[in-house]
Amino acid sequence: MPRDYQTLVQPVIERARQDPDCLTLVFIPENGPTENVTAAQFHAEAVSYAAALQAAGIQPNDLVILVLRHSRTLLSAFWGALYMGAIASIFPFLTEKLDPVLYMERVRELVIHSQARMVITFPEFKTDLVRLLEGSGCRVLSTDEVNPPGEDEASLSRILEAAHRIDPDQIAFLQHSSGTTGLQKGVALSHRAVLNQVRSYSQAIDLEPSDVVVSWLPLYHDMGLIAGFVMPILAGIPLVLMSPFQWVRDPKILLHNITRYHGTLTWLPNFAYNHSVRGITNRGLQGVDLTSLRMVINCSEPCRYDSHRLFLERFSPYGMSENALATCYAMAENTFAVTQSIPGQSPRLDWVQTRALQEDRRAVPATPHSDGATPMVSCGPCIPEVEVKVVDEHSQPLPDRQVGEIALRGSCMLSGYYRRPDLTAKTIQNGWYLTGDMGYLADGELYVSGRKKDLIIVGGKNVYPQDLEAIANRISGVVPGRAVAFGVFDTHLGSEDIVMVCELENNGLSEDQKREIEGEIRRQVIRQTEVTLADVYLVGRKWLIKTSSGKIARGTNREKYLKEKRVESRE
Repeated sequence: MPRDYQTLVQPVIERARQDPDCLTLVFIPENGPTENVTAAQFHAEAVSYAAALQAAGIQPNDLVILVLRHSRTLLSAFWGALYMGAIASIFPFLTEKLDPVLYMERVRELVIHSQARMVITFPEFKTDLVRLLEGSGCRVLSTDEVNPPGEDEASLSRILEAAHRIDPDQIAFLQHSSGTTGLQKGVALSHRAVLNQVRSYSQAIDLEPSDVVVSWLPLYHDMGLIAGFVMPILAGIPLVLMSPFQWVRDPKILLHNITRYHGTLTWLPNFAYNHSVRGITNRGLQGVDLTSLRMVINCSEPCRYDSHRLFLERFSPYGMSENALATCYAMAENTFAVTQSIPGQSPRLDWVQTRALQEDRRAVPATPHSDGATPMVSCGPCIPEVEVKVVDEHSQPLPDRQVGEIALRGSCMLSGYYRRPDLTAKTIQNGWYLTGDMGYLADGELYVSGRKKDLIIVGGKNVYPQDLEAIANRISGVVPGRAVAFGVFDTHLGSEDIVMVCELENNGLSEDQKREIEGEIRRQVIRQTEVTLADVYLVGRKWLIKTSSGKIARGTNREKYLKEKRVESRE
C-alpha cells in the first residue's frame, strides 16, 4: 500500500474510482447466497451510511456505536462512520446465551460513559434502545432508515468533502477488550496509527496483490477487525468473510472456503487449532485442498507447540505445509501486531528448563523432549517501526532469556484509552506501553510465557476473573467476598478452562443442596457473560487464602485447588 495515504478512507475512495469492478469482499452469510462485493459497491454502501449519519447531525469526532450482528451492514456502517470523520466502535452483538436485559444495560453504560452521539442497530432493537437511552443525548439510527446507495451528487460531494478534511491524527475507531461484562476500556486508534500498522504488518508477512484473506473472526476483536477486515480492505486484496458463530458450530467451513477461493492467509487463536482437529470429521474433509495457504497465523492466545503439531498431523494430507505455520504477538493497544514469525519458515522452538522458567524466571536452554523441558514457541521478531523490550518490576530492561514484563513502543500505538486518562498514564511510561504480559527475548525474537495480570483467555476472549467472582458472590449460599476464579490450561482444548472456587455459608448442606448452588452459579455466569465454567469447586469456610492486604490470592488458591484435585484423582 503506498505510503502517501493519510486516512483510512482515501484508499477505499481511490480504488472505487480507479478499479470499480475489482473484487473487494466475498461475504458468506449463515443463511442465504454468497455475496460478491466490488470496490464500487463497498464504497457506495459506506457512503449511504455516511449520508444517514450526516443527515442525523453527526460531526467529526462524534462517537458512533454499532450494535449490529455480523453482516454486510456492519461493514458498511463501520466505514460510513469513518467517511464522516466520526469514531466507530463495534459492540459485541447479543447472542442467545446472554441475558437481553443485561446486554441492553451494558449498551447504556457504554453510551453514557463514552458520551456516544449515535447508536446504529437493527429495527427490532430500536424501540428498546430509544427507551433505554432517553436523556443520554444519544440518538438511535435503525438500519431500515438508511437509504440504499443512490445518485445524490450533492450529498456525495458533501461526504467526500468531509472525508478529505479528516486529520491523520484524528481517532478513527475504538477497539475494546472483549471482556465478560461489557466493554472494559476503549483503545483509541488514529488514522495514522492504523495505516502505519497495515504498512508495517504487510511488510512483515510479505503481503502481495495475489493474496486472499479468509476469516471467520469476530470484528469486535483486534485480530478479526484488523487482520480480518481493515488490512485487506486498505491493501486492496480480496477478503472472504464468514460468520464466527457458524464456524464454531461447523469449523470445516474455513477449510472449504480456503479451498474454494484459494486462500493464502488466515489467522486463528490457539484454541481454533484444537477445535478444528476435534470438530472436523474425515467425511467433512472431502474435497479440501490447503496447498494455497502460505500462512496460518496463531495469534491472541499463548501459542502452543502441541496445538501446532496436532493441526499439522491432521491436515498435512490435505496440503497443509509445516512452513505455513506462523505466529504473531498482538494487542489492540498497538492496533494489532507487535511481532510476527518469518514467512515461509516454521516458528522457532526454544526448549527450556521448566523449573527455571517458573521459579527463577529464566529461560535456560534444555535438551528437546527431555524430562523437565518445555517447548516455547517464538512469536517472531518485531514488525517494522515497532520495538519491544522486557523489563523488571522497576521498568528496567532485562537481558536476553530473563523473564519480565513485555513493553513496546512504535508508530502504531494507541492515542490513549478513550476518556480514561488515568489508565493511559498508568500504562504508558516515557513512550513505552507496559503490556501486562510476561515473556523473554532470545536471538531477537519474543517468547510469551504468561500474564502479569489475572486475565484469563478462553477461546481468544478476555475473561476478567473479578467479573465472574462478583456474580458468584451474589448467589444465595455463597459467602460474599469468598469466591475466586482462575484459568487452568486444558491440553485437549488448546485453551484455558475456567475454575470457580466458592466458600459455602453452611457447611452442613446436603449434596442435593450443593448441586443446586453449583447449578445456579453456572447458570448466572453463562447468562451474564456467555462463559462456561469447567469446574465449580464448593468448599467450607476459611478454605480460601488471602494476601496480607486482605485480597484473594488467585495464584495461591489455584495451586491449592490443583493439589487437592491431584489428591482426589489418586483416591
